[in-house]
Amino acid sequence: MNPSRNRSSIIYLLLFVAIIAMVVYNFNQQASSQEVLYINQVAEDIRRGIVQRLIEDDNRVRVIYSDGDEMTTHIDANATLVEQLKELGVTTEDLNSERIKIEYRPPSAWLGIATALGYILPFIILAGVFWFVFRQAQGSNNAALSFGKSRARMFTGDQPTVTFQDVAGVDEAKEELREVVEFLREPEKFISLGARIPKGVLLVGPPGTGKTLLAKAVSGEAGVPFFSISGSEFVEMFVGVGASRVRDLFDQAKRHSPCIVFVDEIDAVGRQRGAGLGGSHDEREQTLNQMLVEMDGFDTDTNVIIMAATNRPDILDPALLRPGRFDRRVVLDRPDMRGREAILRVHVKGKPLDPEVDLGVLARSTPGFVGADLENLVNEAAILSARRNKKLIGQAEMEEAIERVIAGPERKSRLISQEEKRIVAYHEAGHAVVMHTLPQADPVHKVSIISRGMAGGYTMALPEEDRTLMPRKKLLADMVGLLGGRAAEELVFDDITSGASNDLERVTRMARAMVTRLGMSEELGPMVYGQKEELIFLGREISEQRDYSEAVAEQIDKEVRRLVSEAYEKARQILIEYRDKLDAVAERLLEQETLTREEFEEIFPPPVPKTSGTPVPVTA
Repeated sequence: MNPSRNRSSIIYLLLFVAIIAMVVYNFNQQASSQEVLYINQVAEDIRRGIVQRLIEDDNRVRVIYSDGDEMTTHIDANATLVEQLKELGVTTEDLNSERIKIEYRPPSAWLGIATALGYILPFIILAGVFWFVFRQAQGSNNAALSFGKSRARMFTGDQPTVTFQDVAGVDEAKEELREVVEFLREPEKFISLGARIPKGVLLVGPPGTGKTLLAKAVSGEAGVPFFSISGSEFVEMFVGVGASRVRDLFDQAKRHSPCIVFVDEIDAVGRQRGAGLGGSHDEREQTLNQMLVEMDGFDTDTNVIIMAATNRPDILDPALLRPGRFDRRVVLDRPDMRGREAILRVHVKGKPLDPEVDLGVLARSTPGFVGADLENLVNEAAILSARRNKKLIGQAEMEEAIERVIAGPERKSRLISQEEKRIVAYHEAGHAVVMHTLPQADPVHKVSIISRGMAGGYTMALPEEDRTLMPRKKLLADMVGLLGGRAAEELVFDDITSGASNDLERVTRMARAMVTRLGMSEELGPMVYGQKEELIFLGREISEQRDYSEAVAEQIDKEVRRLVSEAYEKARQILIEYRDKLDAVAERLLEQETLTREEFEEIFPPPVPKTSGTPVPVTA
């Protein structure tokens, strides 16, 4: 058994016994106090001859009456009982032994102890309570008296759980960080050449790209103590706590140097100073100031390397990003197709995978996915396989998991009327037919009228390869494809529904970006219109400053309307030309609800050669 647990149990038992003893003592005192008489009343009763016996016990006298009643009185300690009674008018005749019997008993040692305990016990219990609270506050699970202590978790690095082998798709970032690991292992190699290792490494990238995982890998590879803490753990409601925690963290790091300190989500404390809502000086800024001093102040001759991760480097304070603090910025971007395949190989390791699963096809089918998305994809596929009582994870489960990650789970139980089902079928067929005829659009991968998430149906168009630049023709083709569903509804039913709301929103946003941000308008030329304003403290855009006249604003609106109208008219003309294909695809959707790329191309062979592009998942 645990000795500390036994000691705690004994302490709790003693406290409980002490409290019970005090309660019993006070109860007895209260019970006896109800029978107490004043000494002058006792004297009068003696004169009346109704007292039979007096028993003196220290300063307390028990009075026994002729009728058998018993009372208690108290006498002055400076005089005897007889002297006090005579002062109150009791004569020697009244105290005659034939009339009244007086006894004297020496005081009991136990009575004295009990009396002393009655006075001392409350103070002992109070001291015990304070001691208990103080010990609890010093424990690891209660920070009541340790606000200024750092909450960083330290890992020794003796038994690494993550290494560079577990990180894929970010080869350049791993190469940058291998130098940090090498310096911590062989510092003499760099010192002999007069080189100094970067004091700080900032990991920058979108959410889910593996910044925290890469930091864990550095810890595992370096084999040195590793302190991990989140930026939000520095700041509390009490002033000065954040700065105190920063000091405590760096004191611990210096004692364990060489070591690595990793601050996750550093933008929680590293935002630009002077941008607070309540003024320029707040608790967060004190914390940041202390961090700046610790990273590059007077006392910097230590082998402590700071690593931090953020997905908002634009809002960090410039003093934090300068050389000497964060010397090196490592960018973790969304992985390309080869990177996605490598990440998938890492996540399927140790899982029962069907030999027919082609990770290269899955990598091509997941453009824009980051490491967290791919991990979720593999996990969803494993759950689907278990649900279907399979022993291996197959290609069908992996492909369905992609759709679940993109659009959500299927909602086959959703009941819709036959008329609505027919509208959804023509809507999705319109998207697919229009995209299929445009050379610049992405190939149609799958068409379905089964609800997923908030969408009544979906058309998935996936590129053949990754693309970093977006041509104007590709954007226009995407706009035409997005409007194919709305055009099909109007053409077939001579009416429109609310099913195209998301399509219209995306098309309008794309057209406005082409005009105001990308300089793709012939009328307005290669210029950017409007400056985005964002509040650094909030970290998000709150408005757009118009730096153009009302006349230019009207021209922008006309140009956006022209682009959308032309795209809609083009989609409508394509559907009129291929009306027979539209009907055939819609009818097949009504029969089997989902069409793969091969099934779709059986109905509608490619009219023109397709080119590659970037993903545009279109939903109803």
